Amino acid sequence: MIEGVRVKPLRMIPDERGRLMELLRADDEIFIKFGQVYMTTVYPGVVKAWHYHKKQYDNFVAIRGMIKLVLYDAREDSPTRGEINEFFIGDWNPQLVQIPPGVYHGFKCISETEAIVINIPTEVYNYAQPDEYRLDPHKGGIPYDWARKDG
Repeated sequence: MIEGVRVKPLRMIPDERGRLMELLRADDEIFIKFGQVYMTTVYPGVVKAWHYHKKQYDNFVAIRGMIKLVLYDAREDSPTRGEINEFFIGDWNPQLVQIPPGVYHGFKCISETEAIVINIPTEVYNYAQPDEYRLDPHKGGIPYDWARKDG
């Protein structure tokens, strides 16, 4: 696994009224600090990638549908430089994946319906100077093919 990436399995608690799932708690070992919470969606087959942050950690949870979350370690000083990690998270595998600064990441919806993703970054989004550095998802120089692997 890429240095600094952490995964928290999530527990679904159902009852006759519905379901509850805690995503991140201040007393979790994985918790660093709170910046904000936001939701994003992705349509089936669509890729939202690549970007990284210099300051913030991201904490991704897919709360509806399934996504393939992919990480690429481009950090010069990392012992896992050049490593790629794939996580299949969402309805059938509820997990929180924590992504450290400097690690490129992106995701693709692999379910038949729109996926809903919650992110709990450690920093507040700065509209004037975003901590976001982007590459093209298909031609950005990261050695990864977003196509489905049927092998």
